[in-house]
Amino acid sequence: MVLQTGTQQRSSARFRLACELVRNNRLGQLKSANVWLPAGLNAGPFSAAPVPPELNWDFWLGQAPLVDYMRERCHLYFRYWYDYSGGTLTDWGAHHNDIAYWAIGLVAPREIEGKPLRQPTPGGYTAFSEYSISATYANGVALNIHTTTDDSISGEVVNKDGQHNGIRFEGTDGWIWVNRNKIEASDPALLKTLLPENAVRLYASKDHMGNFFDCVRSRALPICDVETGHRSATICHLGAIALRTGKKLTWDSEHERFVGADAELANGYIARPMRAPYDYAFVS
Repeated sequence: MVLQTGTQQRSSARFRLACELVRNNRLGQLKSANVWLPAGLNAGPFSAAPVPPELNWDFWLGQAPLVDYMRERCHLYFRYWYDYSGGTLTDWGAHHNDIAYWAIGLVAPREIEGKPLRQPTPGGYTAFSEYSISATYANGVALNIHTTTDDSISGEVVNKDGQHNGIRFEGTDGWIWVNRNKIEASDPALLKTLLPENAVRLYASKDHMGNFFDCVRSRALPICDVETGHRSATICHLGAIALRTGKKLTWDSEHERFVGADAELANGYIARPMRAPYDYAFVS
């Protein structure tokens, strides 16, 4: 089976260039990847409403807990409830943290902790809307994830702190900033100096959907295969669990379990009970 995940920023030459420069030590030793994600919604409380006649609410909920229908739980807004998603951390975070993962080259951080910067409104969206997360990889590289009230896709609208959404790589010899609109560097020559023939090269795709169709024909792995998608999503879920537990956690990426202090608490968030009949019996 050929599966392409929707982390389409890997099919952008701008993001690939940033990651290849990091991988080839053009910034010296990489010290940190700093990710800014748009802040989520913080609203409520919400009231139950009649289920629209065209919607099978029980089926829509699936394995998630049975709750009253609210318009704010459905369609676009589902991402702001922990019952179904993880806020912008598992939404935009899957894109920008994927680029950090591509540049760093290790499957997951070893240690992670998070701090909510704003509490949810009682009776409203449950996912934290603003937060700060710090993670450390086994090689010492830090991954720092922050929210910004700039919610524009291009990153051209500046928030109150002057920070766009995107990724900034910091090394001993300089920095690179990249998002969907631009790429900048501490030394502009970094972006124009060609890499040598023996340089580390990353999978090149100019068209994410086209890459998928090409791989369906060739049976090759697409640029964002299932393993890539899984590892990118893992970073986001680790952050969400750190926020929800309020603990500094240690992750064993080989066995995909938390270990050490507060491991039992954190492992309880890896999976949840599935509501019948939408558990595994549903597909048996």
